[in-house]
Amino acid sequence: MNIEPLLDALGVQEDAARLLADELRTEMADLQSRLRAAETHLEHLAITRTTVTALADRIPTRSPSPDLPDPPATPASSTSATRQTARCEPETSAKHSTTNSSRRTSKAPEPS
Repeated sequence: MNIEPLLDALGVQEDAARLLADELRTEMADLQSRLRAAETHLEHLAITRTTVTALADRIPTRSPSPDLPDPPATPASSTSATRQTARCEPETSAKHSTTNSSRRTSKAPEPS
C-alpha cells in the first residue's frame, strides 16, 4: 500500500493550518495592541475626569456683579430666541405652528 499521497495531503493541510494560525496570531497581536491603546485612552480620560472634578471644586462660585445692570430685553433678542426655539422643535410642531399662524393671518376683516 502506497501512503505517499495520503502523507502529501496531510502535509498540504498542515501547511494551510499553520498559515491560518500565523495569520490569526498576527491579527491577535494587532488586536492586543489596539486594546492596549484603547485601555490607555480610557485611563487618561479617567485621570482627566478626576482632575477636572477636583479643579471644579476649587473654583469659587461667582455672583453677578452688582455694579453691572442686566441687559434690557429687546424685541430683536426675543425674536432671535423664538427662531432658535423653532429650529429645535420637531418638524411636526413647526408645521403645526405655521399652519395655525397662516390661518390667523389669512382671514380678512369682514366689510361693514
